Amino acid sequence: MLTTTLTSGLTLTGLGLGAAQLGNLGRTTSDEDAQGAVDAAWDSGVRYFDTAPHYGLGLSEKRLGAALAGRPRSSFTVSTKVGRLLVPSPETADQQDDGGFAVPAEYRRRWDYSRDGVLRSIEASLHRLGLDHVDIVYLHDPDDHWEQASTSGVEALVELREQGVVTAIGAGMNQAAMLAEFVRRCDIDIVMVAGRHTLLDHSAQDELLPLAEQRGVGVVAAAVYNSGLLAAPRPQAGANYDYLPASRELTERAVAIAEVCERHGVSLPEAAIAHPLRHPAVVSVVLGARDAKQSRTNAERLAASVAAQLWDELSRLGLVPGPAAREGRAS
Repeated sequence: MLTTTLTSGLTLTGLGLGAAQLGNLGRTTSDEDAQGAVDAAWDSGVRYFDTAPHYGLGLSEKRLGAALAGRPRSSFTVSTKVGRLLVPSPETADQQDDGGFAVPAEYRRRWDYSRDGVLRSIEASLHRLGLDHVDIVYLHDPDDHWEQASTSGVEALVELREQGVVTAIGAGMNQAAMLAEFVRRCDIDIVMVAGRHTLLDHSAQDELLPLAEQRGVGVVAAAVYNSGLLAAPRPQAGANYDYLPASRELTERAVAIAEVCERHGVSLPEAAIAHPLRHPAVVSVVLGARDAKQSRTNAERLAASVAAQLWDELSRLGLVPGPAAREGRAS
């Protein structure tokens, strides 16, 4: 599998496994399926695994750590996130989590990008993962917390990087504009942009990607299916876009892209994965999986051959912009 080495020295596989589903995103995932998702990803060549305390109130980290246990620590890369500190909440333990995960509400999430909050969050994550260090730590969704996240949050992560507790630091968000500010103003190594560098949303290409390339900051592309609309060969009415039902206009645009893909012998999901990797700043695409079958499907889609003529036609029709392609990635 294609790999990229960051300026920090970390190597990421072109495909990463996103572990939100391991935290029961939307519905319950069994321990066996969670293990199967990691095992199948590993067998497919994936060596980058992304998680967060937010995912299932720590369940994702626990399952990922258990699934990776026994494998040589130097052979894989793990990223987790800070900013949502998990605080015990016995008064709500008999209720269900209201954050989108099918787990008991034994904890509540508290926004905290202070030095103490970051250090406490990392310590708890290491315990859940069963690791003595993590490779990458992202500030998680600091949309409404720029001042604290960009100062005390980044400073705490820099401190941990200098101590060797983490190797690379950055931010992960569902927007591109603030990520560009982190790249411009802060001493970070990597960013994760979710849903903003896709076949349907090109906002990351306006400023974030050129700036990241210029500064040597790696970009991980997540949510490349825009939460569902690009996940099937033929988009269906009622499919989700950014977690809400897609508009008619977006659905019609996705169908138009799918029709072009079909003419070139490529499925829409295959193109959705290949598209972000065309930009030289992008170092990995992270896809979620709930079981072994989904992990294998992710790897098969990544391996699909996508000819340059597809991008040429999509660009000519005004369906996608035509960024400078990374050498060897356009086909």
